[in-house]
Amino acid sequence: MSENHPSGPDVRFPPPLLFVGGLAIAALLHSQWPLPIWPQPRPEWLLVLAYVLLFVGLVWMAWGLITFLRARTAVIPHHPATRLVTGGPYRYGRNPMYLGLSAVYWGITLWLNSVWAVLLFPAVIVGLLRFVIRREERYLRDEFGEDYERYCRRVSRWFTPPRLQQDRQTSI
Repeated sequence: MSENHPSGPDVRFPPPLLFVGGLAIAALLHSQWPLPIWPQPRPEWLLVLAYVLLFVGLVWMAWGLITFLRARTAVIPHHPATRLVTGGPYRYGRNPMYLGLSAVYWGITLWLNSVWAVLLFPAVIVGLLRFVIRREERYLRDEFGEDYERYCRRVSRWFTPPRLQQDRQTSI
């Protein structure tokens, strides 16, 4: 392991707090100044979509978490990684747990029916990129070098559909 980052990528808070914070602020703003995405009564398909996003997001996050646990590497980003995980959902994106959190955020946003949550989502993602993902990427680059670079060339940050993934692998 590298001595540059003996304790991990220097992420100082649990990343899900960004999503929870964005939704909490949105719910507070919505309670004071309601701005619905869809006027009442909401169509049934909107709630179905909300529940589908919640379910898919939770499953995607759980798959990422289980993959990390099976690899016996740190799940919490302020601990050092023992290995580079590229299997499971990490074959399709470098941040499946954050992608899952994003889907959960959108599911809750549709369930709340709040424009405030829509407006706050970009701030959540900018915070995630700046204070979490960039630090993690810098750490992984320092820690795993060329293996991580090859992985980044093969798999996008968010999601690479299997067909495009094959195209990216043949172009490397």
